[in-house]
Amino acid sequence: MKRRRAKIINIGDLKIGGNEKIAIQSMLNIPSYDIESNVKKAIELSNIGCDILRIAIPDMESIKLISTIKEKVNIPIVADIHFDYRLAIESVFAGADKIRINPGNIGDNSRIKEVAKACLSKNVPIRIGVNSGSIEKEILAKYSHPTPMALCESALYHASLLEKFNFDNIVLSLKSSNVDVMVEAYKFVADRCDYPLHLGVTEAGTKRMGIIKSSIGIGALLLDGIGDTIRVSLTDDPVEEIYAAKDILKASGLKTDSVDIISCPTCGRTRIDIIRIANEVEHILKDCNKNIKIAIMGCAVNGPGEAKEADIGVAGGDGLGLIFKKGKIIRKVREEDLIDELISEVKKL
Repeated sequence: MKRRRAKIINIGDLKIGGNEKIAIQSMLNIPSYDIESNVKKAIELSNIGCDILRIAIPDMESIKLISTIKEKVNIPIVADIHFDYRLAIESVFAGADKIRINPGNIGDNSRIKEVAKACLSKNVPIRIGVNSGSIEKEILAKYSHPTPMALCESALYHASLLEKFNFDNIVLSLKSSNVDVMVEAYKFVADRCDYPLHLGVTEAGTKRMGIIKSSIGIGALLLDGIGDTIRVSLTDDPVEEIYAAKDILKASGLKTDSVDIISCPTCGRTRIDIIRIANEVEHILKDCNKNIKIAIMGCAVNGPGEAKEADIGVAGGDGLGLIFKKGKIIRKVREEDLIDELISEVKKL
């Protein structure tokens, strides 16, 4: 696919935009005063593939989180700021790699200028985050409700507030809990600027529906070449956000350093517990970074023939399984040995 070529932005040692990889983000959801638990979760997220980590900074006491977490993880840290512009400035000097603000809620131009000045001094980018609930009254009156164009106009207006102070180290996000509105808003803004875009469906919901909404919204934009960094927002453990984001990138063809598992939906021909086998294999290989396709099929109909393009696969029989490579059968194994034998073959690839 042809990607929209956004300008390249540095977030710490990470680059987004241009043809750089699409970075995966998440956000700590532990109370900011619990330093130890936040550090533990930050390490866990970093270890499973989080590229950028956002933390809420609701007060001055929270700023110590930035340096404490940066001592333990080697990924960029984003300070999430609302209302108090001084928190943004102090976060910059505490070592934040990016600031997330909505310029409209931190005060007048003099305060926006001070934030821009601090960020310029440290080469720290600013993500302007607008959503359906933050649109200015004037813009909302113009469009009557939070339409895609209203979100687009709001984002570009906020960018213009920073541009007045010669600041263009900007990332934009235009989030809505309505998937269709979110998709159209990003398409509008993608045509009107070259700033990198942070994709996400806000308030997407619990794990089940949140992943579905995010997959549709984020996935649709990625397939159109739009998006430079993504966050799957779930009412759940942030760990689930990382794995969901990886899966969206994988399904979109934008992440190849991982296993692609294809499996049949099962039918009356199935004679082994293919559902259990598929789920166990997926869990075992969730952190495997081999670019291989694995097929887990329930019978000979969907086995070596239909899945012949798979690097390695299994097809179930009557209490048995066939292991095959590129459509060629290697051997038969008992159902109880199938997973171990398959994983053994994966390790050889």
